[in-house]
Amino acid sequence: MATEDQRLTSQRLQRQTKEPATKARPLNKKTLRERRGTRADNLSTVRHVDGTKPSLTSHFSLHRHPAFLPSVEPEETQRHPKAIMNAASALSKGSLDAIFNDADKAAKLFPVPVMQCLQVKPMGASATGGERFRLVMSDGDHYVQAMLATQANHVIHDGKLVRGSFARVKQYTPNNLKGKNILVILDIEVIESLGVQEKVGNPTAVESSDAKPAAMSGNDFYGAKKEESKSQAMPSRPATHDGGNIYPIEGLSPFQHKWTIKARVSMKSDIKTWHKPTGEGKLFSVNLLDESGEIKATGFNDQCDAFYDLLQEGSVYYISSPCRVALAKKQFSNLSNDYEITFERDTRIEKAEDQTNVPQVRFNFCTIQDLQNVEKDNTVDVIGVLKDVGDVTSFTSKTSGKPFEKRDLTLVDDTGYSVRITIWGKTANAFDTNPESVVAFKGAKVSDFGGKSLSLLSSGTMSVDPDIPDAHRLKGWFDSAGRNDSFATHQNMASMGSATGRKDELKTIAQVKDENLGMDDTAYYSIKATIVFVKQDNFCYPACSREGCNKKVVETGDGTWHCEKCAVSHDRPDYRYIVSLNVADHTSHQWLSCFNETGLLIFGLSASDLMELKEKDDAKFMAAFEAVNCKKFAFRCRAKMDNFGDVQ
Repeated sequence: MATEDQRLTSQRLQRQTKEPATKARPLNKKTLRERRGTRADNLSTVRHVDGTKPSLTSHFSLHRHPAFLPSVEPEETQRHPKAIMNAASALSKGSLDAIFNDADKAAKLFPVPVMQCLQVKPMGASATGGERFRLVMSDGDHYVQAMLATQANHVIHDGKLVRGSFARVKQYTPNNLKGKNILVILDIEVIESLGVQEKVGNPTAVESSDAKPAAMSGNDFYGAKKEESKSQAMPSRPATHDGGNIYPIEGLSPFQHKWTIKARVSMKSDIKTWHKPTGEGKLFSVNLLDESGEIKATGFNDQCDAFYDLLQEGSVYYISSPCRVALAKKQFSNLSNDYEITFERDTRIEKAEDQTNVPQVRFNFCTIQDLQNVEKDNTVDVIGVLKDVGDVTSFTSKTSGKPFEKRDLTLVDDTGYSVRITIWGKTANAFDTNPESVVAFKGAKVSDFGGKSLSLLSSGTMSVDPDIPDAHRLKGWFDSAGRNDSFATHQNMASMGSATGRKDELKTIAQVKDENLGMDDTAYYSIKATIVFVKQDNFCYPACSREGCNKKVVETGDGTWHCEKCAVSHDRPDYRYIVSLNVADHTSHQWLSCFNETGLLIFGLSASDLMELKEKDDAKFMAAFEAVNCKKFAFRCRAKMDNFGDVQ
């Protein structure tokens, strides 16, 4: 049998050798497209060490972002004519023209259009802090630039939506920005069974009916010319409501004049009045939320009377134009939307029968630690475990003379930081949440007086134990470990930072050592580390008990303690911490010297009480030191080179 195999192999090699060289196909782009089913311009010329070109069986790759590479499909699926025909026939040809020029036709003929993705590009972060992607979508006849809403980003992150893939565009809104047609895609489903194909057809840019299309040539998916179309109200696929087409909030702009949104009232303000020499009036505002975004709406005077009682916080409504859509006044809003709505005389509002398919609230959380990087007067969303609840206090404003009531709360999270947040008025009086609950705040204003703190604006909202992943994560962390943790405050860090004019920077211990911090100039930094050892000898010193002194006192022969600075003697000293401890993180370990305020935080009792344990109950004294081992803290450190005699 071995001899027969050798004979067959020899015959096969002879046939390959005798085949004329002219029949060999060159390694050009066309050949590679036919054989590999991928774009040839993604490949680079490669030679072996001996100078020869590799055969098609040689393997080489370019490392690119997975979002911009075709997903790997079997070659038969990618290049087989039947597969290409199936993909081409699945496209909803003519749908883009209908979407941008005839909404009724689009709704009737293309309720869920199928398109091919021709390009994916990142846009960077949006105003809400989310990652955004720009697409080019084609129906086979036309193509259009598209923007993927953040809630649909998972199709990019999961590697499903790539160049050449096919998808059902399930929810969208057409728009026109600066004369350019844009399709905002809110929900999209990739058709994986169609695989990844080369561009189907030779699509041209979709235009309004009076504009000239830009030809699309070669592999330039964006076309050779920029689209020039008139600014107009863009139609959208209706969602069967007699008040008009259902638009996503994210798609609203001043260029659209006939629309209906279905939104939940996430916040409703009290009625506010004003008196001016030119007249007087009243207003109220609401925050409106759907699955795409959030927008502020305001009603003045007659609209305040008409809609204030109708709109209830937490309920879902259909709101139909005419409404004025204008640039948002950021000083009066805690939302990131660039626009806001003003109700008009003929605005229609009706309560929706279906109250369930609209989100309850939309958050963009900032961790408590990251508050140190947020500028004063900015608004943030924050979530944490309620550590402490203060009493309601009253005061009178110096500027207006009006009385106010407030309540201070303390929040902590798993970054190892705590923050004070103040709530006001009715919210402060009605607050009855128990400590250790998870509370989410939307629209809290950042203050830097005495360190970072927060104040819940009148337009902000508060949710107790919300049913969201962040809340469940924090609850699990607090129950398992956080209840016994100690937390850093931004107040301590602010006093040190303001004194030095420098912001602290979170580092690992290895980074501190590698950068030789403190070897030349004084350096300030933060670390998150675990205590692994505390020296028991010389953990404190006897200090003067006179307020503001804190100097070391010396025991005299008559049993009193004398302070040279104050020139007075005390019956007993006030012991203060000066602790040496070793801390470690996942990179290294480091010795730290801690003073009284830090010692109080670590041990949970005063140095005088700990000294009393040392004198009366050695077992409890040892237990106090053992109890602090393995505790995790966020340390704000100052590194400085000191000289002790001839030693640095």
